[in-house]
Amino acid sequence: MLLSFIQTSARAEPAARTPLHAMLPLLLAAVSILTAAAASAHHPHPLDPLSPAELTAVRAAVLASPLVPARPLTFHYVGLDEPDKADVLSYAYGNSTSSSRSALPRRAFVVARAGGQSHELRVDVTDAAAPSVLAHAVHRGAGFPTLTLDEQFAAVALPPAHPPFVESVRRRGVDMADVLCAVFPVGWFGGDLPGEERRVVKLLCFVAGATANFYARPLEGVTLVVDLDRMAIVGYRDRVLLPVPKAEGTDYRAGKAGPPYAGRAPAPGTVVQPEGRGFDIDGHFVRWANWEFHVGFDVRAGTVISLASIHDADAGARRRVLYRGFVSEVFVPYMDPVEEWYYRTFLDAGEYGLGLWAFPLQPGADCPANAAYLDGYYAGQDGKPVENKNMICVFERYAGDVAWRHTEAGFPDRLITEVRPDVSLVVRMVVSCGNYDYTGLGVQDQRLHQIHGVSDRPPGGEGDGLHARGPDHGGRARHAGGGEHPRRLPRPLRHVPPGPRRRRHQQLLRQEHHRHQAQRGRHAEEELLDGAPGGGRDRGGRAGGRERRAGRPAGRQPQQADPDGQRGRVPGRPGRRDGGVGAGRRRLPAEARQLLQEAGAGDAVQQGGEVGARAVRRPEHRRRRPGRLEREGQGDTERGHRAVVHGGHPPHPVPG
Repeated sequence: MLLSFIQTSARAEPAARTPLHAMLPLLLAAVSILTAAAASAHHPHPLDPLSPAELTAVRAAVLASPLVPARPLTFHYVGLDEPDKADVLSYAYGNSTSSSRSALPRRAFVVARAGGQSHELRVDVTDAAAPSVLAHAVHRGAGFPTLTLDEQFAAVALPPAHPPFVESVRRRGVDMADVLCAVFPVGWFGGDLPGEERRVVKLLCFVAGATANFYARPLEGVTLVVDLDRMAIVGYRDRVLLPVPKAEGTDYRAGKAGPPYAGRAPAPGTVVQPEGRGFDIDGHFVRWANWEFHVGFDVRAGTVISLASIHDADAGARRRVLYRGFVSEVFVPYMDPVEEWYYRTFLDAGEYGLGLWAFPLQPGADCPANAAYLDGYYAGQDGKPVENKNMICVFERYAGDVAWRHTEAGFPDRLITEVRPDVSLVVRMVVSCGNYDYTGLGVQDQRLHQIHGVSDRPPGGEGDGLHARGPDHGGRARHAGGGEHPRRLPRPLRHVPPGPRRRRHQQLLRQEHHRHQAQRGRHAEEELLDGAPGGGRDRGGRAGGRERRAGRPAGRQPQQADPDGQRGRVPGRPGRRDGGVGAGRRRLPAEARQLLQEAGAGDAVQQGGEVGARAVRRPEHRRRRPGRLEREGQGDTERGHRAVVHGGHPPHPVPG
């Protein structure tokens, strides 16, 4: 554009030429405009993941900083240090145009290991040519950094050179060339244990042989302990000699798997979109239908969905649905007390890294032919950027389902049928962490559906009548309005750590249990008194049968004080609490009266055949057997209290 302007001026007639010194201000203004436009076009979004150039700048700043002089230095995590939420929202949804809004600073958060210590640093990479370390701290609390790929590979290479392990393999009759080992975290069980300051892992080994599913053939009883800082075996035990499972029938590969996985394969299919994809990808922003969201990547969390919003055509504005969504953790406890299993309480995101174990997606298999792919970059153990091709795919899913339909046959001269297909947009990343493959984990496989209508609520709040469908797995989905969505129901008690929160949780569970018990008791009492399941209806099916028979109008009456214990009694009749006929009375059929007489219901049946809920004795063969606490001489109060505390499970013994 600037070159074209100069050439046009040069071709002008001599008489029309303008002096060069008069054109200088115009030329400088044009150059500044072009420079600003180019800088704006290449400036990343505040939530974009760190680029290879920024990762390189982070590495240079950390290695050059005198705050961490010890060597060797290993990088365990390098990720985006996000700006404040208010600043990001102002940048994304502010009134200023993209050319006039100011860019937010770009910072990185670094976790490195050097000199036997874990270091946390914050690095400014706004100017990648001149990065600087803004803050530094040494982590002195519990826990260690994420395992890197390099140190895991170095650790599993140690056992074949360890003589005790070689002898254990020989005793089991296994070829050392078929042995593979894997790194397992040791877990944390509270307290200050000896050697807890050391960064150690345990190695468990398996036998591959003729199968690729070596996890099905463990070397049970053999455990190695490796100090990662020294990269040496510091502990070994061969506890028990157990036979190695056979390889037959364990392979999962096509052509080698047996029944029922060796059946006829389905016919191949493909998705054809004659007009091309229905979504656009601009950098890390995806726009589809009336949806718009940002796709990011983090080496710990994997896929990150941010700033998801939907366009409300009626209001002429965007409604924010999600600010930031990612998987916070995946907890895999095996809960086996055996020595080789008790510590297997994996935290796949924090200990291994979901993004670190995300592998390239296979076109046509992991993702359909109409998918678009995004690459990911992370910092290796040496801090240098590592490229992971085809890490995330985005595609439209046509499953043949119907989103909405109606056929109207009410018109005499025509038939109206309206059908709208169900089309969803999928953002997918596959994590293969050990013998687990996560394909539908939280936002790793996030699905967005077309919104054909929104609620009438004003667009001031977040998530007004909008839904982003995803798999029902644990993950963090932060609300666009700030904070996380509250839980509607209490979690099981076993998922709450000890402390004040656990005691409060116990109180909530007790209250919930009491509420359900009271509700069930009211329903059962109404059914018995009204003589029909569902209660509240007389023989003619009219509502309020119990109240009418008791001489009261239909509908729930406000409860009042009952100091004499007379509530529920009918004047002139013995009350239910006296063991007589209650307020709700009904005539039993002849067959029922005969059965009750044979079962020993007593004179209550013979006196006109009208019985109350509490007047009928339970037949002998259906009487409740006394509980263990009652047999031991303890009352129902203690038994009921224990049942509430333990959520209805069999009560524990109570001291006498």
